[in-house]
Formats: sequence, C-alpha cells, structure tokens
Amino acid sequence: MAFSLKRTLGETLFIIYGIVLIILILLSAFTFFLLNLCLATFMIWFIITILAWALTIIPILKFIFLPWYRKKCRSWTTKERQSRLSVAFFHPYCNDGGGGERVLWTAIESILKKYKNDIQIIIYTGDTDATPEKILDRVKERFDMNMNIYESSITFVYLRTRFFVEAKYYKMFTLLGQSVGSMILGLEALIRFIPDIYIDSMGYSFTYPIFYYLASIPILAYVHYPTISTDMLEQVKERRPTYNNRRLIANSSNVSQIKLIYYRIFAYIYGWCGRCAQMAYCNSTWTQGHVQHIWKLPLNSIHLVYPPCDVKNFLLMPLVNDDKQIMKTIVSIGQFRPEKDHELQIRSFHELLQRLPEQRQKLRLVLIGSVRHEDDKQRVEKLRALVENLNMNEEVEFKLNINFEELKNHLNKAMIGLHTMWNEHFGIGIVEMMAAGTIVLAHKSGGPKMDIIDEGQTGFLASDIDSYATAMRLILEMTTEEREKIRERARESVDRFSTMSFENKFMEPLNKILSK
Repeated sequence: MAFSLKRTLGETLFIIYGIVLIILILLSAFTFFLLNLCLATFMIWFIITILAWALTIIPILKFIFLPWYRKKCRSWTTKERQSRLSVAFFHPYCNDGGGGERVLWTAIESILKKYKNDIQIIIYTGDTDATPEKILDRVKERFDMNMNIYESSITFVYLRTRFFVEAKYYKMFTLLGQSVGSMILGLEALIRFIPDIYIDSMGYSFTYPIFYYLASIPILAYVHYPTISTDMLEQVKERRPTYNNRRLIANSSNVSQIKLIYYRIFAYIYGWCGRCAQMAYCNSTWTQGHVQHIWKLPLNSIHLVYPPCDVKNFLLMPLVNDDKQIMKTIVSIGQFRPEKDHELQIRSFHELLQRLPEQRQKLRLVLIGSVRHEDDKQRVEKLRALVENLNMNEEVEFKLNINFEELKNHLNKAMIGLHTMWNEHFGIGIVEMMAAGTIVLAHKSGGPKMDIIDEGQTGFLASDIDSYATAMRLILEMTTEEREKIRERARESVDRFSTMSFENKFMEPLNKILSK
C-alpha cells in the first residue's frame, strides 16, 4: 500500500515537473519570438529613420549649406590668403614619419615651388596633439625638408573623428569598419573646409563620393596600396592564414567562403568609390595593375609615379669597406605595423645564427622604425619578448623614431638591408638602403620584385625563413669585390626613384588641372 502510494506520488510529481518544463520551454520560445520581433521592428524603424534624416539633410547640405560655405572658403582663400586656389590633402596621420608622409610633403613642396603665391595648401589631419610648428619641425627632422619657408601657404585643418578609422575598434569586418569610418572623417573634413581640389594621399577612397557628389570638386588620388586587391581575394580563397586573414577563419571552409563573398562585395563598392576620382597616381607597377583592374578608370587617368626617395643624401655617403668592419650589421627600416612582418626578420636572423654559430659575436640585427601609437608600442614589446625567448638580446637592437642623421649613420655601416613585407606596394626603405650602399634582401613579391630589385644584380629576394637565412649567408660569404659590384649596380639603378623624378612626374598631369 505504502509502496503504491509512493509510486503514484512520484509519477504525479514527474508529470507536474514535465508540464512545468514544457510551459517554460514554450514561454522561453515566446519570449525569444517577442524579442526578435521587437528587435526586427526596432531595426526597421531605425533604418527608416536614418534614411528619412538622410533624405532631409543631404539636399540641405548639397543645395544650401555647402554652396554657401564653399563661397565662404573661397573668400578666405582669395582675400585673406591672397591665393587663387585651395588644394587640400587628406592625410589624417600627417605627423607620422613613414614613406607615405614623405610622399605627402614632397608633393606639397612640388606644388609650392611653382605656385607658392597662387595656391593655399590645406592639410586635413587628425594629429590634434601637434601644433603646425611641431609638425613642420618633425618634417625637417625626419625627412630633412625645410617646409617652414612655406608656412604661410600651409593651413592645417584638425579633424576630431580620426578614431573612426583606427583598426583597433573593429575586431571583425575591419575593412568595412574603417572604410565607413573614413566616410565620417571625410564628411567632417568637408564641413570644416571645402577646397577647390581634393587630393587623397593616404588611400581613403570611401571619402571620394562625399566630395564628388556633395561638393562637386575634382578628386585626385595617390594610391600607395589598394584597400583590397585580387591577391587578398586569392589569399582567402586558398585559405592562407596571415595578419589580415586569421587562422580561425582560414581553417574553416564555410567561414572562408563567407569572407570571400564579403570581400567581393567590398571590392565592387571600392571600385565604385575609386571611379569618383578624376586622376590617380600609383606608386608601383603592382599597385597600378590592381587599380586599373578594380577602379576601371581610363588608362590616361592613371599615372605611374614612384614615391620620392632621398637617394641624393645617401649617394653622397662613401661606401664603407667591409673588411674594416668588425661587426657585420643587418639593418631593417619600416614602421612597426603587422604587415611589415618583423617577426619573420627576427626568426630568419635566428636561423642564420644557428647556421653560423662561429660568427654569432660579429653579427647584429638592427630594427629601425617609427612608433605611431599604443598599438605600435605593444607590437614592439611583443617583438622584444620574441627576441628574449630566442636568446638574442645581445644580437638584436631596436632603434625607434630616430632622426635622419642617425638613420644615415646606421645604413652607411650596414652590410645587409632586410625587408620582409609580402606584396609591399613599393618600398621606399629598400631604395634608401640601396642608395646607402647596403645589399638589400627583400620579399619576392609586389613592388620590390616588379620595380626595384634585379635579383642577383642589384639585390636579392626571398620568401620564408629558410630562403632569407640562405640569402643572408650567401651575402656574408661573398668576397668584398663581389659585394662591391652589387652595391655599385644598385646605386646606379636608384636615380629613377629620386625626388626630382617624382616632382616632374607628379606635376606634369597636375599642371593641366591647376592651370585651368
């Protein structure tokens, strides 16, 4: 009797528990449905609201505010600055010390040499912590260019929304996030000053439609590196892990396929933005090919203009006799960015030391580069940690944000110049090293392969740890006469990358626009 009662009670409790569980599941499903319904409704209304505001504000900007403000900007240019035209350069990081900044300042100097009294240069920059004086002083220190003589012809427009283009805020969909962010930054630039001519010198092509459709002004671009290229599409298609294709994604065929679709859509939009440009300068044959393929501009609108390299100062330095050098120095020049692949340099040098243990005390690797912000600092710290883990603290040195004289001194003493970026668009540092007399070992891809190095004649190319270590050993074991011949041929080849060559090729098509 007792057993039967206990069994009945257990079954009853089980049934009650089952009913409660079913009710909870149904309630949870209903709640989830309501949440999705509300979210969907919210998103629909949010999109409608944004479109409504856009349809209201854009005509006001286009037909009322911007024409009025453009007249005001033109009045400031002609009356206060006594200039005929204003030419704006969009370069949010103008105070950095990289190759892109050398292009910016050389382009500005080229214009002002001829049109100092006719043109006011506007620089859109996000370096809000640097005064105009500090920026121009850094140009003198880093590039040995005296821009202070043109100070009255240069105006800085400070942008407050530069953080929208910083990669650290976009852990996923980085390209899209930065591109949309550049549109916000570009809109701020347009609202702060409307120039007569707009030149993007940093690769923010998503700003072009804003200046083209809202302000109807000529747009020019100096393209260092296409935002997306067919090589990047192939990289994702082949599921090769790199700094911009994480291993987690590369290991999954489904995720890689989704990313490939995303890249193709992005490439189409990027091409549409690029077609807003009236003219494009490309810094290498590699870049030119990709721009032609994606932007589809008329061939006579795309010009190959190698970036200016300070070969004159380096060529004046006498070549140092290797036999008189106790230390055999391998030097690297490049900003501490992930795509520069400094890790490959360190690991290749470590492999070289393993192969030549008897020369360990005589070999040194010197990493020279600028550190722009906190991300770069953290990257350097990781590289230092790698050096320590490989037990190379005595053999590897870091030289950060050094001045021009220090740079020349390091290059003059170096035997080998190391460069490891895959598909480097050009490589100003490579040309500087060749002019200084170092034997360059660069990555077998992009601009170094297509434009700069004649392998075995003016330098060497490699692609992985083994080939880099092998090439470095080959150079070290050459006779002094063999190295001397390579240096001489390399020096003879760099004149086509000189500042004068850049000025002539940059100004030739621009003169036609400025003279209208």
